Amino acid sequence: MSLAKQIKPISYLKAQTADAVKTVTETGEPLLITQNGEAKIVVQDIHSYEQTQEALALLKILALGEAEIERGETTSKSAAFIGARKRLEQ
Repeated sequence: MSLAKQIKPISYLKAQTADAVKTVTETGEPLLITQNGEAKIVVQDIHSYEQTQEALALLKILALGEAEIERGETTSKSAAFIGARKRLEQ
């Protein structure tokens, strides 16, 4: 993905919104929109956005798990299976 081709001024988005939507949807690549020469927003298709959100959620879960390990808040495999069996028997 080359962001250089995907950088557009806000005037492009205003004048060519339909083309911008088509491009983003077809390529799956985001558009970086600038205002006064500074990057201001990113426009991306919904599928890419959802994938990004899912990846972030998984990373958060991993970070929480690592923090629990560092704090010593772990359970042995055998204890976990015993607990699971007890819950299934109820």
